[in-house]
Amino acid sequence: MVNHVNQTRNSHVLTLEEPIEYLHRHGKSMINQREIGADSQTFAAALRAALREDPDVILVGEMRDLETISTAVSAAETGHLVMSTLHTTSAPQTIDRIIDVFPPSQQSQIRTQLAASVQAIVCQTLCKTTDGKGRVAATEVLIATPALRNLIREGKLQSIPSALQTGSRYGMHTLNQDLAHLVDEGLITYETARERCSDASELNQLLGRTPDASD
Repeated sequence: MVNHVNQTRNSHVLTLEEPIEYLHRHGKSMINQREIGADSQTFAAALRAALREDPDVILVGEMRDLETISTAVSAAETGHLVMSTLHTTSAPQTIDRIIDVFPPSQQSQIRTQLAASVQAIVCQTLCKTTDGKGRVAATEVLIATPALRNLIREGKLQSIPSALQTGSRYGMHTLNQDLAHLVDEGLITYETARERCSDASELNQLLGRTPDASD
């Protein structure tokens, strides 16, 4: 994503990483990379300092605590493009993780802030390819349409999977839909897809398989 921005936008990009994994040279954008531990002690402290450096795009290597998440959301609200990672496996779980970090008294407010500022959520899991020689990414993609923003604002996370299933015209899909596609394309085996799926019965339905066919 940083490389794409660097190739297509005239921006000031600031990355906060632990450790720095990829070195980026200036392209269309000016990129400054900071390493946690060497350039700053914590993600939260680095992010606060970053906002004084007039960045257009901020990459936060990982959102681990309340202070980092709160500052990242505030940065997004003020017009910065903020990209970050969380150790979650689905879009609803990602939203729930962000909200759950906050005390109950603040969760209604953060739902409203997140609904207004989130642009997209991409979840991925690497699956062994059919030939056993590599890995292919299976993804789940949420695009923040007005309907999705409303579900987040109202805390109706259980309705998000259905919105993803029917949002293909916006570029959305669930993990199970992508796993089924990879099986249909012959890129991964059914057994691999079943290991990674969130609902085996839904995967069988997407593939047109009966439960007995999975044995």
